[in-house]
Amino acid sequence: MRVLFAGGGTGGHLYPGLAIARALVRIAPRAEPFFIGARRGIERDVLPGSGFPFVLLDLHPLYRARPWENWRTVRGVASAWRGVSAVARESAPAALVATGGYAAGVALAWAVAHAVPIAIQEQNSYPGLTVRLFARWAREIYLGFPEAGGLLSRGSATLLDTGNPIEPPPSPRPGRATARQRWGFPQQGGRVLLVFGGSQGARAINAVVGAWLDQGLPPDLYLIWGTGKRSYDDFARYESERVRVRPYLTPMAEAYAATDLAIARAGAMGTAEMCAWGIPSILVPLPTAAADHQTVNARTLVAAGAALMLAEEELSAGRLDAMVKELMTDPERLSALSLRASARGRPDSAEIIANRIVAMGMMK
Repeated sequence: MRVLFAGGGTGGHLYPGLAIARALVRIAPRAEPFFIGARRGIERDVLPGSGFPFVLLDLHPLYRARPWENWRTVRGVASAWRGVSAVARESAPAALVATGGYAAGVALAWAVAHAVPIAIQEQNSYPGLTVRLFARWAREIYLGFPEAGGLLSRGSATLLDTGNPIEPPPSPRPGRATARQRWGFPQQGGRVLLVFGGSQGARAINAVVGAWLDQGLPPDLYLIWGTGKRSYDDFARYESERVRVRPYLTPMAEAYAATDLAIARAGAMGTAEMCAWGIPSILVPLPTAAADHQTVNARTLVAAGAALMLAEEELSAGRLDAMVKELMTDPERLSALSLRASARGRPDSAEIIANRIVAMGMMK
C-alpha cells in the first residue's frame, strides 16, 4: 500500500510527515511511504538519510516580495505534475498525506484530479495557504492546534484534534538527575534553562542571550544553548562550567530531559515537543513567519496557561533577566505552567494519525 507524503520546504512541514511515516510502518508493515518534496527545500538534506524512497521536484513558493520571479513557480508546477504522475504510474497510491508548505501544493492538486484520498496535517494555529486552499477536498484534517479548525473551509472533511506528530518522549523518561549529569551539571539544586531557535538558530535570541551572559549568569542557573550552526562560532566562547553551547542539539531528548524552563521560537513542532515534555517556556515568535503564525501559536499557548510570550521587539537582556529570575524563584508558577503545557501535549499524535491513514487507505 503506497502512501504518498507531500510537504516540505522547511523542517516544520517535513518532520511531521516523517514522524507519521515512521509510525505508519510500525503499525502497518505493508505500508510503503513515498515522499514528494522540493529540490530547494530542507528535504534535499534530510530525506536521503530517512530510509524512505523519495523524489525531489522543481517546486517553488509564491514569490510575494518578488512577483516577477513567479515564472519559476509556474514552470515548476508543470514539471512537478509530470513527476507526481510518474511516481503514481510505478505504484498506484492508496492515499496522499500532505503536511503543508509549497512542496505539497502540486501533489494535492494531482490527488484531487485523480480521486486519491487526501489527509492533511496542519501544524499551526493559523493554517497555511496550501492547507486553506485544499482543505475542502480532504477526507480528514489532523490539527496540531484545535483552534485552527475554525479557520478552514473544510467541505465534508473530518476535523481531528490530534496534536502535532513528534518523536515522543522515551518511556520510561530519563531521570532529571541523570540527564543533568550528562551535561556536566550538578544532579540537584538550581535550575536548567534551555535556549534554542530551531535547527538554524535565532540570531535575535542569540544576541540577547550573549548580552545577558555578559552581565553574569544568575546564581544557581545552568544553561543549555543551541545556537544553530551558522551562529555557533560567534557564541562558542560562552562555554563554561554552567553554560553548554552547541551548534545543534541532537538528540533533543537529552536537552529536554534536563530542562526546567525553555526560551524558544514559537514554531509548531518545537512547542509541540515542549508540551509533550511538560516544559514551561518563554516564547519569542519569529516576526517574519508567514501570516505571523508563530505569534498566533504563542498567544494560543499563553491563553491556555502553558507558556509566556515575549515579542522580539521587546526582547532585551534586562527583560530576559527579569522574566527568568521571576519564574525561577516562583516554583508554584513554574509548576502550573508545566502542568498546562503537559495538558496540551500529544506525544501519541503520530500513532493516532497513522492509524487513521491506514483506515482511510483501506476504504478506497
